[in-house]
Amino acid sequence: MQFGGVVALNNLTMRIDPGEIVALIGPNGAGKTTAFNAITGVYPPTNGFVELEGKIIQQGFPKGKMKRLYAGENAGKYTKSLSLTPDRITKKGVARTFQNIRLFKNLTVFENVLIAHHTNMKAGVFQAAFGMNRKEEEDMRKRSWELLEMVDLSDVGLEKADNLPYGKQRHLEIARALATKPRLLLLDEPAAGMNPQETQEMGDFIRDIRERFSLTILIIEHHMNLVMDISDRIYVLDFGRQIAEGTPAEIQKNPEVIAAYLGVEQ
Repeated sequence: MQFGGVVALNNLTMRIDPGEIVALIGPNGAGKTTAFNAITGVYPPTNGFVELEGKIIQQGFPKGKMKRLYAGENAGKYTKSLSLTPDRITKKGVARTFQNIRLFKNLTVFENVLIAHHTNMKAGVFQAAFGMNRKEEEDMRKRSWELLEMVDLSDVGLEKADNLPYGKQRHLEIARALATKPRLLLLDEPAAGMNPQETQEMGDFIRDIRERFSLTILIIEHHMNLVMDISDRIYVLDFGRQIAEGTPAEIQKNPEVIAAYLGVEQ
């Protein structure tokens, strides 16, 4: 992924197997959120592809002015373009949360989840305008309450999202993502701003939804205790490059990872 002359991701290759919790870690500015944006259609990749369950959902190669500017690896390897918008990628089963919480703050907790259910709605504008989708709407409302019950938010379902404590807002954002029926869930710093107790509870919550919803999860997180506790495997980025991949035990001992986080003596 290249912006002008800046190569934000270079030769990054990740694989996430069904049912895994995989972490993507690295210092600030390493390219982690850029990777999320490339996967979810916010940015089409400058050169390379994203594949979901054997089907390519994003693909790009340097074109126009970028052909001259391109400074990454694998130039000339890819020759096709496919750029699905984020909503289409969501419908294919990929959902995400954001580093900065992005709720509909003036709507209720229930309404936030209900809106997400519309991603999988079958009725079109015509049917909705003439009230021909009432059964589907009733089903979505029922499923929204059921989901809030499963994530322990049903007691605040009629509260405005903006009135929730910070931790519950984080849970609501994840619940809203779950309402889109994802198979792959991307969590961008879900424990940001949390104290140790809240961080532990978030880890338990992530493990719980993985089992309940048969999810595969990719997580960006700076809380290393959380990462080491819940991850099956970890990828490490530094200045856009992948410098390590392995189990938590392997990553903790990797000298390149230690150097990237702590620095080394000259």
